[in-house]
Amino acid sequence: MSNGQSLEEIERRIQIVEDNLRELVEQAAAYSGAADEERNAQRIADQQAKLDALMKERETLLNQT
Repeated sequence: MSNGQSLEEIERRIQIVEDNLRELVEQAAAYSGAADEERNAQRIADQQAKLDALMKERETLLNQT
């Protein structure tokens, strides 16, 4: 896989995670109750961690060129 394809795949995955985060934030705003809030907070944290990792991976690829 070339860097261009890798970068393209990372960009696609970043977009998916960003979409997931937006959806989770919207859901969190609609939910009430501690259990729902805690579960949503964990899901948001998980997605943010994935996004951070992908952004770092993208940065590494961009710096290699």
